[in-house]
Amino acid sequence: MGQDVAAGGFTRADFAHFEARLAEETQALRDAFAAGQLADDGPTIGLELEAWLIDRNFFPAPFNQSFLERLGDPNVVAELSQFNIEVNAPVLGLAGRDLAAMHEHLSATMRRCAANAHEDVATVVAIGTLPTLREGDLSIEAMTPMNRYAALNREVQRARGNAPVEIDIASPEPGGERFAASYRDVMLEAATTSLQLHLQVPCDRTSLYYNASVILSAPLVAISANAPFLFGRRLWQETRIPVFEQALGGVEGPPRVSMGHGWMEPDPTAIFAENMALYPVILPDCSDESSERFPCLRLHNGTIWRWVRPIVGFGEGGRPHVRIEQRVMAAGPSVYDMMANAALYFGAVHALAPQVERMMREMPFEAATCNFYAAAQRGLDASLVWPGETAELSARALVERLLPLAEKGLGDLGMDADLIDKYLGAIAARLASGRTGASWQLASYEKHGDFHRMLATYLENQRLGLPVHEWPL
Repeated sequence: MGQDVAAGGFTRADFAHFEARLAEETQALRDAFAAGQLADDGPTIGLELEAWLIDRNFFPAPFNQSFLERLGDPNVVAELSQFNIEVNAPVLGLAGRDLAAMHEHLSATMRRCAANAHEDVATVVAIGTLPTLREGDLSIEAMTPMNRYAALNREVQRARGNAPVEIDIASPEPGGERFAASYRDVMLEAATTSLQLHLQVPCDRTSLYYNASVILSAPLVAISANAPFLFGRRLWQETRIPVFEQALGGVEGPPRVSMGHGWMEPDPTAIFAENMALYPVILPDCSDESSERFPCLRLHNGTIWRWVRPIVGFGEGGRPHVRIEQRVMAAGPSVYDMMANAALYFGAVHALAPQVERMMREMPFEAATCNFYAAAQRGLDASLVWPGETAELSARALVERLLPLAEKGLGDLGMDADLIDKYLGAIAARLASGRTGASWQLASYEKHGDFHRMLATYLENQRLGLPVHEWPL
């Protein structure tokens, strides 16, 4: 969905032409893998961070167009709503001090964004769902004025038969709160912002890392939970998960937002054939870009939001690759926390990849998916199944078990020892304190009963760069 599309509507001929192009490109990608023509680079990493623009009253500030024009940074771009932006980091490796370089780049970019304050936007905040968000903020008028977003909204509504989508999210706690409503557009999606980590490995190992990423999704979402509130209601530890899934529901075919349908095959390009077979096209825009760049395949894949998603990209010299986008973690609380989350993921997935085929035999894909939703509901208190274990483990115990694996994985990748200690030490301290972003928000609101006060303190702690386990209430 990063590419723009035509401004007008689409005809039946547009769909037929796109579907023919999509079939050709899908087969071409599969042939390229079979012929050994996909890139064997890696591991390399990247990230995208979605963030909120807010005004001086801590409400969303729908002015990303003027904000981005003043900022003038090609690494910071618009998102679906005018109160969201996306920050992109450069592609790096994992050896030496590369993760520290990514940390500094992201911190510096966030500082520039905060310094870009004006009368329309007071500052920028990275948080899964803004606790001061109001239902009225998600009006269609707040959509970023770009063709691809208007087309997405129009075509999703058409694919729903112009029927509203029903949203129903309930707290898992006995007697807990609930949010139910109907929407006729896709703007509820703008209530969710995330940290999206990218990982490229040699193509013949992509499926191992992808499947390990699926298995890791539950402990990752538990340790990074940061979205416990929606419109003033306390719902899941990671309410962002059901919000995003349901906001794009009601469309023909399987759910557009999900963990998918099963483990990735050894040929990672098979999942793009699955895309074509299972998901009706909703944006049939054939660009003038060469078919060697797979524009239709990439656009169609961009309208299917698996929580772990394969991405077709291009490296130096234009050689295509398939990389992994790990999408389960919320934005925030601090850049330090997000880099710690990244270190945990990159280290653990590297350590688990060689044994993932055994793990897949011992734990069905459906169990990994159930783990994911349990962790989104209850965070570190979730009970999870794990390959080789006869009894369930708490998410807290599972993350603790993953730490030495992540340490070994990062060491094998050549990361400097002091950085491994720094980032994984932050995860260990978060576990010891039980203080995730979500639990901090809940404790702060329980103590003060004031979302604005909570967000003011959150912003100050984020500005200082403190890891969340050190945040006062």
